[in-house]
Amino acid sequence: MSAPAVVRRPAQPVAPKPASPRRLQPVSAPAARRKPKLAYALVAFAGALLIGGAQIALSLAITQDSFTLAGLSSQQRELDLRTSALQEELTGLSSPQVLATDASALGMVVAGSPSYLRLSDGAVFGTGAGADWTSTIDPNGAGAVSNAVIAPPPAAEEAAAEGDTDAPPSGQDLPPAITDGLPSPTTH
Repeated sequence: MSAPAVVRRPAQPVAPKPASPRRLQPVSAPAARRKPKLAYALVAFAGALLIGGAQIALSLAITQDSFTLAGLSSQQRELDLRTSALQEELTGLSSPQVLATDASALGMVVAGSPSYLRLSDGAVFGTGAGADWTSTIDPNGAGAVSNAVIAPPPAAEEAAAEGDTDAPPSGQDLPPAITDGLPSPTTH
């Protein structure tokens, strides 16, 4: 069985397509420029002014806050110094010497030896007698030690008595403030 013969025809040459016309063309005259609109320029200028004004306002607010902070820091330092002075005065007024002097001025006396009471059976140990009308300790006597915290300096008392406010205080020289570490002498 034979297959029918297929005859092939020779390929026909294809004609080239005509080239598409060129899109680029020379410009004959420049196009007329449109005039910029005034509204856009005004909006841009107003925006720039608004941004500049906001920056100035923020700068002034920050500067004002720094002045307020400096004032509050100064006030805090003054309050810290006053607190320290009041604490020192409280320490002096609560010292045993001042308490004994105030108790003596109120008529209180120091008893000789203490007595103890046992609560379980009510027994009294010790002398069991009340205190005499004379105290065994004199807080202002010859054995009293002077306390610089409770006694004002003598020069201040004299200046206050004379009413002289121009006299320099003749207090002791204070040591340098300790800010960071121990103080050291200044050398050349």
